[in-house]
Amino acid sequence: MSQLHKRFTSDQVQELLERYLKKEVERKYIQEILGISRRRFFMLLNQYRENPSHFTIQYQRTTPPRCISAEIEQNILKELAIEKQIIRNKEVPLSTYNYSYIKVRIPGHSGHPFRAIPDTYSI
Repeated sequence: MSQLHKRFTSDQVQELLERYLKKEVERKYIQEILGISRRRFFMLLNQYRENPSHFTIQYQRTTPPRCISAEIEQNILKELAIEKQIIRNKEVPLSTYNYSYIKVRIPGHSGHPFRAIPDTYSI
């Protein structure tokens, strides 16, 4: 099922929560309408109770998804350039290359986690 903020507006959810608090509608019925679990329902209800005038279900992302900082990208490119030299060196016999080594080196040098490269590639 799609995300709540994509299916309903904040006003619609707020209206349902108000009706629940006035005991006009049962919790299970609202859960069915919204397609959420009991736990999620009570999380929304607590948010609404804390600040009804500023209640929203809109997702507030602070950073864009699937993006890395320029600093991390530069560290990755630097490490890959070093590894590329090793791979292209004809004096070093390689049939496969283990990229898990880079996964270990990047966090050690830059302090940033890295999980985007598969472990091995055939050359």
